Amino acid sequence: MTVHIPVLAAEAIGFLDPQPGATVVDCTFGAGGHSRLLADRIGADGTLIAIDRDPDAERHFDEFAAEAACHTRFVRASFAEGLRLLVDEGVRADGVLMDLGISSMQVDTRERGFAYAYDAPLDMRMDPTQELDAREIVNTWDQRRIAQMLRQLGEERHAGRIAAGIVRAREQHPIETTTELVDVITAAVPAPARFAGGHPAKRSFQAIRIAVNGELDQIDEALPLAWELLRVDGRFAGISFHSLEDRRVKRFLVDRAQGCICPPELPVCVCDREPAAALMSRKSIQPSAGEIADNPRARSARLRGARKLREGM
Repeated sequence: MTVHIPVLAAEAIGFLDPQPGATVVDCTFGAGGHSRLLADRIGADGTLIAIDRDPDAERHFDEFAAEAACHTRFVRASFAEGLRLLVDEGVRADGVLMDLGISSMQVDTRERGFAYAYDAPLDMRMDPTQELDAREIVNTWDQRRIAQMLRQLGEERHAGRIAAGIVRAREQHPIETTTELVDVITAAVPAPARFAGGHPAKRSFQAIRIAVNGELDQIDEALPLAWELLRVDGRFAGISFHSLEDRRVKRFLVDRAQGCICPPELPVCVCDREPAAALMSRKSIQPSAGEIADNPRARSARLRGARKLREGM
């Protein structure tokens, strides 16, 4: 069985506080690290529903389900599609976990083309059956569109230079591999920036991966569905790995935790708005130094959570 180290595991389980017999949804099953901990807590009368669009995750789920003490179900879909299916079925959950971004399983499978550290075909699809892949983006999108993508989804300062470099390189021959793309990006970035702030291709690879998989649109669609799925007093926990994800989760939860929105000059409240959520913490929870030492990939993780106070919103 694959060894998987779930990020912020104790903290996420603490936020969700799953009780025996609960129904819990793991929106991004991956290799099942968080699900195993949840299954142990909900026990034989509980139900764990796992969602993932990656066929490798389904194989990990089969191993997990054979050992899990609880009832199990797997939904092969993106987390937004999977949550929509569950809502349409009338499923209600006591807890929903959303571990966003790319999984270690995907990074470490070199032929999937997610990592700039390995030479592999340009791919980056979480669902290998979808048509759009990284190769198509890099070789067919125009320079302006590539630059915009790198700037918005990767927060890349040198987006214009990198986009121009990609277009020049592909005029000679198509960019087919991760190593070829890394070389183009590195050459385009000014020399002083190559040695500051991590690998020069890090932000570009993030941007392309997000674009390939429509990750931010997925989050925007999935958060309201996850909230609708929860019973009153149910709990949501979301783990994000970069600011674009974290801002969306924060904004969604803070909006539901807000009460009166009347202008301060009004003497009394006229909006009658009541909070729909109680935040589990005022700030995001970050990994401890010990966890980062054991699992360096946890460094950028941020956990936020809330308890549902009422229906609506």
